[in-house]
Amino acid sequence: MVAMGLARCAYRLGHDVQTFKKGPDYIDPMWLKAASHQPCFNLDPYIQQPEELGRLFAQHASGVTVVEGTMGLHDGLAVDGSDSNAAIAHTLGLPVVLVVDCRGMHRTIAALVNGLTQFDNSIEFSGVILNRLRSLRHSQKIESAVNRYCDIPILGAIAENEALMLREQELGLIPAAEHAATDEYIDSVADELSASCNLDSLLQENMPKPVAELDSVNLSTGKKLSSAINTKGVNSSPKPLQIGVAKDEAFHFYYEDDLQELKNRGVSLVEFSPIKDRLPANLDGLLLGGGFPERFAQPLSDNVRCREAIANEIKNGLVVRAECGGLIYLCRSLALDNVLWPMVGVVDGVAKLHRKPLGRGYMKLQHAHRGPFEGTQNDSMAAHEFHHASIDFAKPPECRFRVLRGHGLDGKTDGVVVYNSLASFAHMRHSEATPWIDWFLESIRNNGQTHEQAAYHV
Repeated sequence: MVAMGLARCAYRLGHDVQTFKKGPDYIDPMWLKAASHQPCFNLDPYIQQPEELGRLFAQHASGVTVVEGTMGLHDGLAVDGSDSNAAIAHTLGLPVVLVVDCRGMHRTIAALVNGLTQFDNSIEFSGVILNRLRSLRHSQKIESAVNRYCDIPILGAIAENEALMLREQELGLIPAAEHAATDEYIDSVADELSASCNLDSLLQENMPKPVAELDSVNLSTGKKLSSAINTKGVNSSPKPLQIGVAKDEAFHFYYEDDLQELKNRGVSLVEFSPIKDRLPANLDGLLLGGGFPERFAQPLSDNVRCREAIANEIKNGLVVRAECGGLIYLCRSLALDNVLWPMVGVVDGVAKLHRKPLGRGYMKLQHAHRGPFEGTQNDSMAAHEFHHASIDFAKPPECRFRVLRGHGLDGKTDGVVVYNSLASFAHMRHSEATPWIDWFLESIRNNGQTHEQAAYHV
């Protein structure tokens, strides 16, 4: 809430605002994008190398740059903190704004702030924002303690306010696209921050270093991603490859830099809604991203023309990459409250939803055998998952990946292969270690699925 509000405050003051989100989350970046009116990019030290993080940040950082962390300042998978929010702040030379939930405490907040600021002396702090204060007296007690015992400025004090709460659901916050009044809500948060925070200090005195001054990561001599990754994806034809992208309320989990990488390869992205549109004609490939097909099972099922067209194209060899919600959509049906909703039907199984998540967090996968979306066999790759679904298959499917960490389909395998398509619970991020876009475009080339083969050089 605070990161989103700060981005909107800066935008309303006329600043160029760029937001980033630490980790693999899809939903928070949607809110940050809505707040700043600019695409939000993910910084993920589990999936990306430090040089990749540095290049991505250097490419997009401008004006007021806000990086929203995840969990606590020093949290991460690595015990040495090398993949924490603090590590990213240190690597990119960014000052940290602590946002402290003050419920149920007052003087202890000073001890908590001291612990956070003294745990790693390589981190620069802008100040602290005291959040969720229940009264003026509560605020005064905490402010007195922090001012007396801590060497960090208080940048703001935000009162507990139910109107500022965002509704949560099984996978986190409600997506910005599903909120009844997204812009109005973000403005209300920005109004609260404008009234309760020292924006001059936040937005002027503590601006991050210009990217050219960063010395923690060598941003100039590291291998460029475009040269480190197979450049056969570049299209020299006047007419680009056409890749369909399912994008609506049911499917919207895509990384901004992945979509940009496809465009950089000369690919034309054709967005459509499986809820209400026909499948676009003359596609060379199709992306079915994650999302919430279970919330839109009836309209997805009712759009028979789109379902049947996708099934026919897959059976005719169209190369498809489907992730999580996209995998569910490709199943024979989706079971909800004792009702079976027909889906695309190329994956011979029934998707079922469970109360608790089956797969949640980072994954390690290994290519199990040769097939579509070819990578180097036996090399492990990073991905992530967050799903409440399982699939009851009519018979054991052919699977592309062995699961070394995580759950996937059954704790052992993931990545159902159907014709020239790959559908998994794993979400992949294009990186030097996992160049899935290379595999996707190479599959199109190898399977001869371009509609004007002679003209394309995939």
